[in-house]
Amino acid sequence: MNQNTNDRAENSSMLYFASDYMEGAHPLVLKALQDTNLMHSSGYGTDPFCESAMEKIRTACGVKDAAVHFLAGGTQANAVVISSVLRPYQGVISADSGHISQHEAGAIEHTGHKVLTVPGYDGKLSAADVDSFCSTFYNDDNHDHMVMPGMVYISHPTESGTLYTLAEMKELRAVCDRYKMPLYLDGARLAYALACPANELTLKDLAVLCDVFYIGGTKCGALYGEAVVIPDPGQIPHFFTMIKQHGALMAKGRILGIQFDTLFTDDLYLQIGRSAIECADMIREALKDRGYSLCFASPTNQVFPVFDNRKLALLQDKVMYSFWEKYDDEHTVIRFATSWATSKEDTQTLIRLL
Repeated sequence: MNQNTNDRAENSSMLYFASDYMEGAHPLVLKALQDTNLMHSSGYGTDPFCESAMEKIRTACGVKDAAVHFLAGGTQANAVVISSVLRPYQGVISADSGHISQHEAGAIEHTGHKVLTVPGYDGKLSAADVDSFCSTFYNDDNHDHMVMPGMVYISHPTESGTLYTLAEMKELRAVCDRYKMPLYLDGARLAYALACPANELTLKDLAVLCDVFYIGGTKCGALYGEAVVIPDPGQIPHFFTMIKQHGALMAKGRILGIQFDTLFTDDLYLQIGRSAIECADMIREALKDRGYSLCFASPTNQVFPVFDNRKLALLQDKVMYSFWEKYDDEHTVIRFATSWATSKEDTQTLIRLL
């Protein structure tokens, strides 16, 4: 997921559509951090800001006793959650395009657990494919010599910007129940799913259908941070200690709590992604009108056009985008990503360039 960066990052006229974490934080988040800057509080997430944020997240998810823990980043959250759930002889099932499989530098394998990849379609895992994978494993007479599937990992939106339907999630839940596997959802871009008109899943749905999920902040208006939600705290005993053991427990935990407390005040988190979806829709329509094809049917804040390499050479000095994959010898799939901070003006300028 390389970005066409180098010295062009210093060019003030450059348009920035490479990712959704290129800006700082929502102004209300910055204001809350500034207003509380000189206050004194206890550490490691035991402060009143974290407590308030936890309670607001529990309310939004409809689970009054859920455990909520704040971590600094998505890879950190994935590694701590997955390694805390799995037994030493188990691995985690993921779509072959899943973030833990492609873009986390082997972080899961570094904890001693294999990522068991299954072919995805538009970035999604199907319940039937997970069922087939597990059935094949248990019907193999040599399965005691193999890595046992012990957990299912998905993301919403997916790496391809696509969304799971409510029916698809219920089917995955049923397969996980059949094989006694927890279902874990990576919500790094969850705000953009919740703001998308095509989305069918609410936070309350996730709390019912998932054993663990996290609410992304880094890409969704916070300076950094993710909120891990465990609807049944007994699912991962002593998770706080596991976070500490992984070196992921922040002494100044209130910095995370203040941000999520702000994001979950007056439904800011549910609204913050709307402008990103609107800008992405404008880009999608413009691409289609100009004859470009899209690699994935993403309705969210990520857009994946197929570019002729000669046209791409003209674009790269004006727009920062992400390289996604080689399409063929003459074409490349790139990604434009919008964020809560993307302006309509920059979006229109990009459309004119197209």
